[in-house]
Amino acid sequence: MKLHIITTGGTIDKIYFDAKSDYQVGAPVIGELLERMGAGFTFTVESAMRKDSLDMTGEDRARIRKAAQQCAEECVLITHGTDGMVATAAALANIPGKCIVLTGALQPAAFAQSDAIFNIGCAIGAVQSKPPGVYIAMNGQVFDADNVVKNVAANRFETIS
Repeated sequence: MKLHIITTGGTIDKIYFDAKSDYQVGAPVIGELLERMGAGFTFTVESAMRKDSLDMTGEDRARIRKAAQQCAEECVLITHGTDGMVATAAALANIPGKCIVLTGALQPAAFAQSDAIFNIGCAIGAVQSKPPGVYIAMNGQVFDADNVVKNVAANRFETIS
């Protein structure tokens, strides 16, 4: 498998700035995580932006779509903030020949108790096994992008009833 990873920011890449007592989006972490885990496939990482998904615009989503369309790889993984993930997934609909999986984390990857590695692993499995389309991999599940919602109160993703 050849995997193209597009990073957009979000909680997965957040780091703590002690001087500001604030979290800000830092450099993408997925490449380092995959190297450390001994990934057995070829991958490239493209940083499209470093934004909290609550701050994303239609123009940002168009940039992400263009990056997914233009890459040579058929398997595309996008790391993304969880609050805007469903909206970006909708903006990626109907790109022919691509399996696109969005994932992120509810806690920064830098935290010991982060769900980042779990979600990334689930997304990598999905991008290899699902047919072309757009999916969200979170909380150990793979959702069709047009049938998922983030349940903010429960802090998890769920299928739309």
